[in-house]
Amino acid sequence: MAKEELVKLSGTVIECLPKAMFRVQLESGHIILGIVSGKIRKNNINILLGDTVDVEMSGYDITKGRITYRYK
Repeated sequence: MAKEELVKLSGTVIECLPKAMFRVQLESGHIILGIVSGKIRKNNINILLGDTVDVEMSGYDITKGRITYRYK
C-alpha cells in the first residue's frame, strides 16, 4: 500500500500558542492548528504573528498540519 500523499498549502499565522503551536489561516479561509516541524526547531527559525508559512496536511485529519517553511 502506497504512503498517503501530503497536501501542501500556504497560510498566515494568526495566533501563537504554547509548545511551538500556532493557529494558521489558510488561503482558502480555513483555520487549522499548525505544529512546527523538526528542521525548523533544529535550526532555531522563529515564527511570529503575521508570518506566511507552508503547511503540510494529511488527508486523514484536516484540522492539524505541520509547518515546514517560513517565508521571509
